Amino acid sequence: MRSLRTPRLSHGECQYEHLLDWLALYVNKDLAQSFMLPFTVAERVVVDPTFATRDLVFTLNRTPRYYVLALSENDTRLFEGFGASVEEIRGGGFPVRHGGPGGASNLPGGPGVNPSAVRDQAHRDFFRNVDEKFGAFQAEEKLPLVLAGVDRYLAFYREVSRSPDDIAGTIEGNYDHATEHEMAQPAWPVMQDYLAQRRAEALKRLDEAVGAQRSSSTIGEVWRMAKEGRGGTLLVEQDFHYPATVDETGMILSPAEDAAAPGVIDDAVDEVIEEVMMKGGSVVFVDNGALAQHQRIALILRF
Repeated sequence: MRSLRTPRLSHGECQYEHLLDWLALYVNKDLAQSFMLPFTVAERVVVDPTFATRDLVFTLNRTPRYYVLALSENDTRLFEGFGASVEEIRGGGFPVRHGGPGGASNLPGGPGVNPSAVRDQAHRDFFRNVDEKFGAFQAEEKLPLVLAGVDRYLAFYREVSRSPDDIAGTIEGNYDHATEHEMAQPAWPVMQDYLAQRRAEALKRLDEAVGAQRSSSTIGEVWRMAKEGRGGTLLVEQDFHYPATVDETGMILSPAEDAAAPGVIDDAVDEVIEEVMMKGGSVVFVDNGALAQHQRIALILRF
């Protein structure tokens, strides 16, 4: 399972009397951790040699995650978004303070000096440094990026960014002193528009792949193709789940009625998601019913 680094899954002190979401507690003789879950789960207590992490895997796989960079000539701040909420990241060089001309330092003066040109170049250099620091986060886990800032800063960042295609959208304005809640309010609609566009583009590419015979449908076939490392883009309906058993080869699935029965994979869909992503593929969740002709799941193949 991937790193539980998302804000709403971060463990720590919880104000239990004010819970609006759901809570997962994991305890053994060596560990005690709590995680907030932003969706409803069935209340249960599990005593087992290993932790029951299905709900955490579900959250990581199916809740949109993204970054928000609030660009500023003072402190440029980085947030991690998780659905409709964001949390500021303090570490990895963030927040980043602009120490050059136009930031912490005064602009030069005197004959022949163009202060505006000096300031603009200093901003380019500063945002290039911001982009390098942000690149370390993207190298760990590549996520869409929402940029926030005034027009000039947005233009400078796009100019110097090494990965402009990662930018999902922009928010214009000064967010120097925005709280996490105030940052989430404009960022989440930008991400919703981006995700809707991704869904439409993925469905179009799937139609093209079907015509070119480079696709696979049904959970059984998708499972096999994913295991073989052929998954380029996985499309799956948001609420599709599939308890199953797998044969001794690990390649053939059979449906199971009881997800909690011994030897049953409680959700083969989540297993396929993990398999595709671990082998360098991408996953797009689409509306329920969008993949009816594919039996709710489809895979665009690499080869």
